[in-house]
Amino acid sequence: MDRNAAPEQKGSPQFRVLRAGPQAFKLPREKIMTETFKTISSIDGSVFVEREYASGADIARTIEAAAGAGAAWRQTPLETRAQFCSAAVDSFVAMKDGIGEEITRQMGRPIRSAPGEVGGFEERARHMIAIAGDTLADVAVEPKDGFTRFIRHEPLGVVFVIAPWNYPFLTAVNSIVPALMAGNTVILKHSKQTPLAAERLAEAFQGLPAGVFQYLHLNHADTEKVIASNDIGFVAFTGSERGGAMVETAAAGRFIGIGLELGGKDPAYVRADADVGHAVENLTDGAYFNSGQSCCGVERIYVHADVYGDFVERFAVLARGYRLGDPLDPETTMGPMVNTGAADFARSHIEAALAAGATALIDAGAFPAYQAGTPYLAPQALIDVDHSMAVMTDETFGPVAGIMKVNNDDEAIRLMNDSAFGLTASVWTRDEDAALAIGAQVDTGTWFMNRCDYLDPALAWTGVKDSGRGCTLSDIGYGHLTRPKSFHLRHKI
Repeated sequence: MDRNAAPEQKGSPQFRVLRAGPQAFKLPREKIMTETFKTISSIDGSVFVEREYASGADIARTIEAAAGAGAAWRQTPLETRAQFCSAAVDSFVAMKDGIGEEITRQMGRPIRSAPGEVGGFEERARHMIAIAGDTLADVAVEPKDGFTRFIRHEPLGVVFVIAPWNYPFLTAVNSIVPALMAGNTVILKHSKQTPLAAERLAEAFQGLPAGVFQYLHLNHADTEKVIASNDIGFVAFTGSERGGAMVETAAAGRFIGIGLELGGKDPAYVRADADVGHAVENLTDGAYFNSGQSCCGVERIYVHADVYGDFVERFAVLARGYRLGDPLDPETTMGPMVNTGAADFARSHIEAALAAGATALIDAGAFPAYQAGTPYLAPQALIDVDHSMAVMTDETFGPVAGIMKVNNDDEAIRLMNDSAFGLTASVWTRDEDAALAIGAQVDTGTWFMNRCDYLDPALAWTGVKDSGRGCTLSDIGYGHLTRPKSFHLRHKI
């Protein structure tokens, strides 16, 4: 997610630590000074939250507690771990209304939709809890006389989860709950744009044994140090490609697992046989929900020539119907972007495309709340675009969709694959056989038919190319949070 990562997650290439223990966080006495950060609300530019970054001593204590709690937690029966995690989910769901408002005030998502993140959190968490028993059970192999043989899923130790601001709970839960269910302990570092997300999760998980789930507010230099700590067994990062490179660099030489969920430039293809009304309704939502600030949001749409005119006309009508404004107003359907810089970046893609010959379908001036130099950016759809334009090739991460006419499936496949990213892609058609045949040729982690912008917890969430590596969710996700250990027991000597 090119702009999913908060600034502190973007990396500090000059910092290198290959081996670090708790002593790395013991600061010289003259440098023991509390550093603070502020969360600036995109609603009005006011300071909504102010917190202290963790001190070196705080970080050392947290890592030591997580490592120390690991032995007992991994020996805790899976059924008991499930009870702990289920109770935490219950506690989290009970906070729904307060959580929704905090999301809105921290990053600008409309209050009418912000509480829905709690439902997504619950769905994913409960699914991963439910499948843990079967997924983490010992793996039997073919019987052999005189021997007992099986493979066991062993926890990795301390899992360090680095989560972004755009979906602060949905991105975090993908790793937190399965990590805990697998017998790992967890340290969460959240974006400074959404620090209350970490605190809410800590509140929900407070019933777990001490040290099993903790959080730290960290600057990027200390984030790198934690990654390099000998006590960290796995890093789960969601953020920008630059942030992913930082994680790889900080972990270099440690041979630990790393999960990277990075950027996206997700395409959709509307075939001639599509239900155009259904496609338009879902693709406008896929492009504009959360002001387009989603790694799996739809940023480029390829439409068959036979339905292109109808699709474009309907798409523009729905886009013009969004209500941009104060996200605390229940009538608002599009809030501000996370900050002015993010809005300016998306605006630069629009302006560059227009200068290169694109045509805008939406008059931004028709939205009273739209104003240059603020985070309030109106939805936009562009036609007469091509792949010479950044809006069709680089992650925009804003409420902007480029729409191109294509003549056949082969042309659509070629254009969908013409990207550095490969997170999700979708086809809109009535022909499932065609959907399967096209999907087999598109380089992507998830392939949708007649839907988009959704994570099914029963399916592997993964990307290819610059969208990252590793996997969360599904039974396959558990494989990345455990290591196999083979037991080979001979009965007679």
